[in-house]
Amino acid sequence: MKFPKTYTLKEISKLIDSKFIGDENFSIYGMNEIHVVENGDIVFVDHPKYYDKALTSAASVILINKKVACPEGKALLISDDPFRDFCKLATHFKPFRTADKSISELAKIGENTIIQPNVFIGNHVTIGENCTIHPNVVIYDGCSIGNNVIIHAGTILGADAFYYKNRPEGLDRLISCGSVSIEDHVEIGANCTIDRGVTGLTTIKEGTKIDNLVQIAHDTIIGKKCLIAAHVAIAGCSVLEDEVTIWGQVGISSGITIGRKATVNAQSGVGRDLEGGKAYFGSPCDEARKKYREMAAIKVLPEIIAKINNI
Repeated sequence: MKFPKTYTLKEISKLIDSKFIGDENFSIYGMNEIHVVENGDIVFVDHPKYYDKALTSAASVILINKKVACPEGKALLISDDPFRDFCKLATHFKPFRTADKSISELAKIGENTIIQPNVFIGNHVTIGENCTIHPNVVIYDGCSIGNNVIIHAGTILGADAFYYKNRPEGLDRLISCGSVSIEDHVEIGANCTIDRGVTGLTTIKEGTKIDNLVQIAHDTIIGKKCLIAAHVAIAGCSVLEDEVTIWGQVGISSGITIGRKATVNAQSGVGRDLEGGKAYFGSPCDEARKKYREMAAIKVLPEIIAKINNI
């Protein structure tokens, strides 16, 4: 997420009441999670396991819970609770705004777009031309939809990321301040849920078609001309490259990349990156032919064991 203007290190430190290391006039342009962080951004880290990754990332400012050596050209914000203070910044720069209309006056809707009854469209939503938005669709603030998009009844775009910190008193929610981007010629079935990015975008690229009852989590990127069948669940920060096909009831773990033109057959569980141009099946997922041979071998295993016992 980029800030509406450039802030200094001192100004940001005052917003969260933290100490800092670095030039008080150090320029800050935004805040992001580590997988999408850019020069000029703040990233937060609160576990020693990830200190090096944060300190060597593209981030210019590291919000951290320990005084460490500051890398050259960067700055530090020292906080007793970086998770809490990251949420403070998200709330400050992207505060929740209540709605008083079903379709916000701040939304932009293109020519020849059809909005069916009982649709909710939030603030600063943009919808292109020749789209059809069916009844009971909910589009949260800040989402963008391209041209010639079809969204079927009951689908929700832009709900919060499923991202929590486990504290002694309970689970603490990370505030989501990202959004959802739907490109041209995308079709989304009924009762799908596509969550907003934590700080960046959850993206569905041009020409992709999504069946009913599909869950796509925060910061995931779905490539061009993908096919995703019903009951698929894709965890956060995953990448499906162009022309990937995912059949029904597939579960995909977080941070997974599935290569271009790969096919994942129904009821598979994907827990690792998959190479493009191949078919996969099973849980844990593997190349389909290999998995089918394994299944065939397992079928005859009792017969083999019985013969061995009779020797």
